Amino acid sequence: MLHIYNTLSRAKEPLKTVDPGQVRMYVCGMTVYDFCHLGHARMLVSFDVVQRWLRASGYKVNYVRNITDIDDKIIRRAVQSGRRLNEVTSFYIDAMHADERALGVATPDAEPRATEHVGDMLGIIKRLEENGLAYQSPDGDVNFAVRDFPGYGKLSGKTLDDLRAGERVAIASSKRDPLDFVLWKSAKADEPAESKWESPYGVGRPGWHIECSAMSKALLGLPLDIHGGGPDLKFPHHENEIAQTEGAFGGRLASVWMHCGPLMVDSDKMSKSLGNFSTIRATIAADGALSDDQASYQANPREAEMLRFFIVRNHYRSPQNYAPDNLLDAQNALDRLYQTLHNVPAEQAEINWQHPSAQAFRTAMDDDFNTSGAVAALFELSAEANRTASGQASGLLRALGGLLGLLQAEPAQYLHSPSRYQQGHDPAASLSNEQIEGLIAARTLAKQNRDFPEADRLRTELQRGGVELEDKAGGVTQWRRA
Repeated sequence: MLHIYNTLSRAKEPLKTVDPGQVRMYVCGMTVYDFCHLGHARMLVSFDVVQRWLRASGYKVNYVRNITDIDDKIIRRAVQSGRRLNEVTSFYIDAMHADERALGVATPDAEPRATEHVGDMLGIIKRLEENGLAYQSPDGDVNFAVRDFPGYGKLSGKTLDDLRAGERVAIASSKRDPLDFVLWKSAKADEPAESKWESPYGVGRPGWHIECSAMSKALLGLPLDIHGGGPDLKFPHHENEIAQTEGAFGGRLASVWMHCGPLMVDSDKMSKSLGNFSTIRATIAADGALSDDQASYQANPREAEMLRFFIVRNHYRSPQNYAPDNLLDAQNALDRLYQTLHNVPAEQAEINWQHPSAQAFRTAMDDDFNTSGAVAALFELSAEANRTASGQASGLLRALGGLLGLLQAEPAQYLHSPSRYQQGHDPAASLSNEQIEGLIAARTLAKQNRDFPEADRLRTELQRGGVELEDKAGGVTQWRRA
């Protein structure tokens, strides 16, 4: 039975859904004002794996991941670039989708945009006001009265006494309490017209937190079975979502809360605010295929799958360290699995869940989506396939890998693709596929003519170009980019 670590209870719990056999899952998505970085990749891939395993386990999943398309950062980007808000958001939504396609991230069942649900947000604010949990301040903003909501802090474990205003928001004299947060922002005169909506509280726009309360309820109802997001959303965003939704409607917002771990760079979380981020596209784009003026790009498929594997082989809740050496290690490990599929062609078959490696895979995934344990099972299968030359073992390896979004490329094509993340990679020495095939043909001819010094020289030249050879029976030479 599937058990999930619930951030709210701080324990692993068996998944119990409101409707048997169905999962309603909401994940907080991107604020679309810039390109996605590798920390975003971890969230996207982690919850893609979650929804894949839920479906593989027989659940009917309704997976919603929102888009925040109205925000201070978006407004600043539009003003700075001289573009309209929808031009900015449309461009970066397209860019995000390009990243998702490259990483094999499936499209959610619904992808609502905040600007489509302003009416729903105003409806929640009205209910909060009626329930004595919202008030309009003299500056026109509508705020949530944190101290009037019992249980505030139950997700993050923070108490009201622990929360000092300077750690969360700048103190605004118009608030009754510095801990209160904004539900509706009064419009500023110099803000773009398209960032303003009419409301009972005057012209303005929604606060960030109210967006997800409105979209999750509108598309999935209450309570959600699973609510997820990145590690930085636990507080204050998800804490505030709970306060808003439960304050307005009673009951509970979500049964299970999931948060993936941070992607670290030299002990600091990767983030735009720290300036230590690498974008997805810069990490996996094919040579010469990247332009900041274009949302779409051509990804290097080998590098893109390597990045997905880099993320998947760590448990989603654990901190993960980003470093070039770690990408190199991930590339080498994934290459070994593909080399198995190349050496031992996979037989097409249904997954045999009675096989010991398949059982280990399922046990790991049912234990809070333990993908590190599932990947270990893949390597056990790889060893079996190599040891026994079993096409069934190789086929099971490919099928189980597919549940993680891995190992679906044609092995020879994958191994013939270049990658920057290889031992001793020297771009200047890289060879095209045509050059490699020509050198191999020349080496084969040299061997036939018993000119072994020339054959050895050609092998060395290929090795300098990052190519490994394997001579097979019958005079056949297989090659891969090492």
